[in-house]
Amino acid sequence: MDIPRKGRTRARIIKVLSAVFASASLVAAGTVFLVRLKPAAPVVHRGSIWTGTVQRGSMVRVVRGAGVLVPQEMRWVTAAVEGRVERVLVQPGMAVQAETVLLVLSNGNLEKEALDANWQLSSAQAELTTRQAALENELLDMRVQLAKLEADYKQAKLQAEVDEKLFQDGLLSERNYRLSEAKVDHLEELRRIETERSQMRKLSQPAKLAVETARVAQAQAMHELKKRQLAGLEIRAGSAGVLQQWEKDVEIGRQVAPGKPLARLCNPHKLKAVLKVPEVQARDVQEGQATLIDTGGAAIPGTVVRIDPGAQEGTVAVEVALEGALPREARPELNVIGTIEIERLDDVLYVNRPANAQPDTAIRLFRIEGNRAKAVQVKLGSSSVSTVQILEGLKVGDDAILSDMSEWDAVDCVRLK
Repeated sequence: MDIPRKGRTRARIIKVLSAVFASASLVAAGTVFLVRLKPAAPVVHRGSIWTGTVQRGSMVRVVRGAGVLVPQEMRWVTAAVEGRVERVLVQPGMAVQAETVLLVLSNGNLEKEALDANWQLSSAQAELTTRQAALENELLDMRVQLAKLEADYKQAKLQAEVDEKLFQDGLLSERNYRLSEAKVDHLEELRRIETERSQMRKLSQPAKLAVETARVAQAQAMHELKKRQLAGLEIRAGSAGVLQQWEKDVEIGRQVAPGKPLARLCNPHKLKAVLKVPEVQARDVQEGQATLIDTGGAAIPGTVVRIDPGAQEGTVAVEVALEGALPREARPELNVIGTIEIERLDDVLYVNRPANAQPDTAIRLFRIEGNRAKAVQVKLGSSSVSTVQILEGLKVGDDAILSDMSEWDAVDCVRLK
């Protein structure tokens, strides 16, 4: 029977404990190393980002706004009289002249009133003619009477001359001679009175005709009014241009009221652009600034001529006068894009505008360094639609990630793959 040795067993236990202690030390050291080791930089695929290179030179500040081309000269055609739409002769888009009839109205009451006015004018003119004839007859009667008095006067004067000779020769009594002279004087006075009365009658003739003349003038005015109103049933363009649109109430059979706008005319060869510029950017827009209007097929130079003092739905209306010949596609209501040049900054650092970048602020960008991109704080200055001025944080030739990197705000470096 073997007897175990106590010394050998103790040595074996000590050896096992030493091995366990060494393994624990290695595990603890590895754990500390892993804790102190920084996490690997996240990977960003180059195809998912867009970048830009910082440049030095002239940066043009511009603002853009969508808008439409509108006529410089536009007028509404209105109804002069009430009527019912009978015929529509011109359709939108058709060219018209000043005398072109656009549509025809009907009004039975107006036609009857025009006939009555014509009859009243004829009646008043007839009464005036009758009155004038009566007065002319009176003047003729007075002329006849005056001629008879003239003849009697001459005859009496001749008889008085004969009686005077006979009286001087003693062949006629003084009494008869005096009677002849008295008759001459009497006829002369009658002739004078009748002449004055004839002249007064002639001068008073217009006054006697005043009532009839006024009635004719009144009837003539009413006749002309009804005539114009009848002509107003034919709605004419009034000026050359293009019919842009009819009002929705212009339908055959519909009744229209006087003064009702019916159609809109414009001159398609004289257009301007009206842009809607974001309110934040519109504060830099001023009259006289150069503008380029993009019609989709051509670019038209222009100048800012008016800025609406108020804003609507976050935009400000800016009117631009177009310069030079208009392209073939230019027409009213054509959608356009306008680029307004605000100012030109010379010898500045600039880069394509990063996502969510605002002027005069600081922004966190990732500067590309080989296969890595490190976060840097960049101070921005003035901005444009597609570029922004760099004041601090980047230098000429630096490449930076310009797309939205907000999901990597917690890291200072990313790897590019």
